[in-house]
Amino acid sequence: MPNLPPIEEAAPLQDPATSLSKRAARRIIQRTFVLLGKDKTIKQLIRETEMVTVWIIEDWELEWTLILHKGKFEIERRQAKHPEVTLSWPTAVEFFAQVDRPASANVQVRMTPEPTQHRFFDTLLRGFFSTLHRVLEDPVDAVGQNLL
Repeated sequence: MPNLPPIEEAAPLQDPATSLSKRAARRIIQRTFVLLGKDKTIKQLIRETEMVTVWIIEDWELEWTLILHKGKFEIERRQAKHPEVTLSWPTAVEFFAQVDRPASANVQVRMTPEPTQHRFFDTLLRGFFSTLHRVLEDPVDAVGQNLL
C-alpha cells in the first residue's frame, strides 16, 4: 500500500458568538449577503421586492439595514429611520445558533411589526443562515482575503 497522507477531518466550527469580534461578524454578514444575492432562488424571491429592514443582535449592539431593491441587497451600517420590518435576536448566541439548525426547522427571530409575508421571510432567513454557515466554514472574500 502506498503512503497516503492522512485524511483530514473537517474541524468543527468554533462558536461564532464567542470567537468572532463585532468587526469580523459584520464582515462575515456582509459577505453572506453578497453570496446570497447570487443565489438564483433568492434572486427570484426578491426581484419584485422593495423593502427596508433592520437586523439587530441586541447584546452586541450590532445593527444593520438591509434594503431589498430591484432584486439586489444593499447593506448599510446605520439603522434606517423607518424600516418596514425589524428582525432582532436578543443575543449573538441565539443569532448564530440558527446556523446549525436543520433546513427544515423554523428560524427563531423576533419580527416587529409581524410581517404579512411569512413565506418570504422564512425563505430569506433560511437562505441567509445556510449561506452564513458556508461563509463561516470558509471565511474568505472574493479576492481570497481572510474575513477574520
